[in-house]
Amino acid sequence: MHAIPEAIACAICSFETIGGAVDTVVQSMQLGVPLARVEILDDVQIRAVNRWSKMDLPELTTLFFEFHGSAGYVAEQVETVRELANANGGGEFKWANLPEERSRLWKARHEAYYAAVNLRPGAIGWATDVCVPMSRLAQCIEETKTELKASTVPATILGHVGDGNFHVVFSIDPNSPEELAEVKSLDARLVRRALDMDGTCTGEHGIGLGKQEWLLEELGDAVELMRSVKKALDPRGIMNPGKIFI
Repeated sequence: MHAIPEAIACAICSFETIGGAVDTVVQSMQLGVPLARVEILDDVQIRAVNRWSKMDLPELTTLFFEFHGSAGYVAEQVETVRELANANGGGEFKWANLPEERSRLWKARHEAYYAAVNLRPGAIGWATDVCVPMSRLAQCIEETKTELKASTVPATILGHVGDGNFHVVFSIDPNSPEELAEVKSLDARLVRRALDMDGTCTGEHGIGLGKQEWLLEELGDAVELMRSVKKALDPRGIMNPGKIFI
């Protein structure tokens, strides 16, 4: 069983630039700050959250942190990250350690998907994700945002910034094949960008059916080895039938 931490604190801080936000996380990790959770929401996602969740956060790229440990240690972690955020162009650093206040701060992240989908009435969500080395994360997000700004389909970015993993959530018209085609093209360029940066085509959602071809490109001959293991363990193909490892 995991020991229950003596104290938990949450904090949020907005940044003018994506690079400033990512640098804050990287520097925190380099200093050994044991970030229990750290999430990134871009400006469009924050705008969506403000509308959906009736919040009034600055509509800028925002980091959400969670810290665990003794009360004194948590206070030290918070102060270290606060100083780094300030040095990297961060705005007001808000933090809380009472349960109800922590829940209020995390509300934006917990309701992010629904907020993104409801950027326009009657839309449905179409989500994707990639993962890249932390050294390339800011560049990958910035290049992705440039393409999203030129798109006709509203989309937000959010992710587990400490892992180099981020998601794009599109708000698409379910009756528009043109929008679906556009989103699939944007997704393909996103995955290609991640692979070119020594990343992976999926961060945490698995391969499933949507990224089979990208896995083949990413791993090459290793996929055949995986198929061999799959066939040895499941010769009748009854586990996840029809998936790539058949």
